[in-house]
Amino acid sequence: MTNLLTRIKDTIMADLHAAVDQKEKQNPISLLNQYLRQCEQETEKVRKLVERQYALKDEFTREYSQAVELAEKRKYQAEIASKAGETELYEFATAEHQQFSSRVERLGTSLEHVKEQLSQLERKYEEMKHKLKDMQIRRLELMGRENVTRANHRMNQVMDSNHTSNNVNARFQEIDSYLDRLDHQVKSSYYRDTIDARIAQLEKEMKLEESKSI
Repeated sequence: MTNLLTRIKDTIMADLHAAVDQKEKQNPISLLNQYLRQCEQETEKVRKLVERQYALKDEFTREYSQAVELAEKRKYQAEIASKAGETELYEFATAEHQQFSSRVERLGTSLEHVKEQLSQLERKYEEMKHKLKDMQIRRLELMGRENVTRANHRMNQVMDSNHTSNNVNARFQEIDSYLDRLDHQVKSSYYRDTIDARIAQLEKEMKLEESKSI
């Protein structure tokens, strides 16, 4: 059963690949447009990731600034407590200062890492945009070439001597035959009307001669 399903799957995939190959031969520009749309979608996804990285950098910056501010605040408070002889308060402020100082160091490292990652993402994103623009320009060039090729092909068909001569000769022969038939019909009608009028005139003249002889 598994082998049968595998063969069916392989057959379907082969048919799909053949259909795609045939479509590509028939309309390569259409496939190129589809590929470019996919590239545009991927570029848009990267843009959103870059924006997210910017948001993360801003968040890290806020956390870092807040930690620095609190560390300095606790350091100042520890100094005041020490001068006042408040040992318990001094120990608490000193411990808080160490906590915030450690956080400042950690956040500073993370912030630098995030900035470096953002710089790399921005550089790759710009490369993607330039590459996409190059492909879009290339598509326009190919569309222009395809249009000229199709136009030349159609004009060559019209201008081809054998093809044109055969069609023109056939059309002239058809018109000549039609004119010959029409001319024959006109002449036949003319002769028919003429002979009828001539005979009638002769009969009239003959009757006139007979009446004179009497």
